[in-house]
Amino acid sequence: MNNNELSTKPHYQLLDGLRGVAAIIVVLFHLTEPLASSHLDNIINHGYLAVDFFYLLSGFVIGYAYDDRWDKLTIGGFLRRRFERLQPLVVLGMTLGAIGFYFTDSAIWPLIHTVPLWKLIVVMLIGYTLIPIPLSMDIRGWQEMHPLNSVGWSLFFEYVANILYALGLRKLPNKALACFVVLAGAVLLHFSVTNPNGDVTGGWTLNADHMRIGITRTLFPFFAGLLLVRVSRPAYIKHAFLWCSLLVTVVLLMPRIGGAAHLWMNGLYEAFCIILVFPLLVYIGASGVMHTQREAKICQFLGRLSYPLYMTHYVLVYFYVAWVSNHKGVTIWQALPYALLTFSGAIMLAYASLTLYDEPVRAWLRTRLK
Repeated sequence: MNNNELSTKPHYQLLDGLRGVAAIIVVLFHLTEPLASSHLDNIINHGYLAVDFFYLLSGFVIGYAYDDRWDKLTIGGFLRRRFERLQPLVVLGMTLGAIGFYFTDSAIWPLIHTVPLWKLIVVMLIGYTLIPIPLSMDIRGWQEMHPLNSVGWSLFFEYVANILYALGLRKLPNKALACFVVLAGAVLLHFSVTNPNGDVTGGWTLNADHMRIGITRTLFPFFAGLLLVRVSRPAYIKHAFLWCSLLVTVVLLMPRIGGAAHLWMNGLYEAFCIILVFPLLVYIGASGVMHTQREAKICQFLGRLSYPLYMTHYVLVYFYVAWVSNHKGVTIWQALPYALLTFSGAIMLAYASLTLYDEPVRAWLRTRLK
């Protein structure tokens, strides 16, 4: 059987909905982040943990979709299917970031106008591949591996996890996979508690420290999700979408714990969320049932919108950050109209990207990548 002829399994619609909820909170996090005086007082303080939640969801969904199909699937076929799913929006996000780049010249990025066009194009083309750029090619000044679309770093590590899964870790029996997950969880816990920043943030710069952080943040949640789908037996749980949405919102909006005096406490909180709360959320979400057609449609819409929203919103956030930096000392209330405009624009851009670009391109790729 051709790998593109694999039958499509039913989606976990509730998990799709939760991914959409988390993606929306990521956008809100990025809108409040420039207004905070430090990483200790952002009003959506733990929004970055949505990335770790996405990794766990990804491991669960990939295990569900592919674990029992490798007799009909090759490694190349699996990677082509992941490329088809992920890469169109990677290309779009980098392209939009390049189009808007020179217009974000501002107090926070005062040298953008000095970047030659050829260098911008080279960075964009490298960005299409998700290969991290070296610091010498950083054209924005934030030391990011993908300065045209900040969130690209997390997709790089998503691909790393996918490749590790395809090349061999999928073959681990459950006991061996459990040992691997426990070890990865111990490494994550140690890093969270001992990290001088008191959190798990990092992974977006091409240097040893950030590569370590990125791998640490990826391995546990992704393969914990894979283990979870293998060993869990979903139960019948009522009102799961409501309760899971509330819980993920509380986790990501939780104020900083411990303050500057006890940074390890916040690290412990984040490790607790990633190692225990997120797997529980995914289990409950996978066990939940839709009570109404309206709830099913909401989850379907949020699920479809989640990846385009994640991959395109920062293109608009760059403009918002530039405005905030040009109005030093602006309060959250003064910034609110601009934040709402950016948020609304991000939703509309994501929907347009989904319907006018992503879905048509993926349909075209399915006919070509056989």
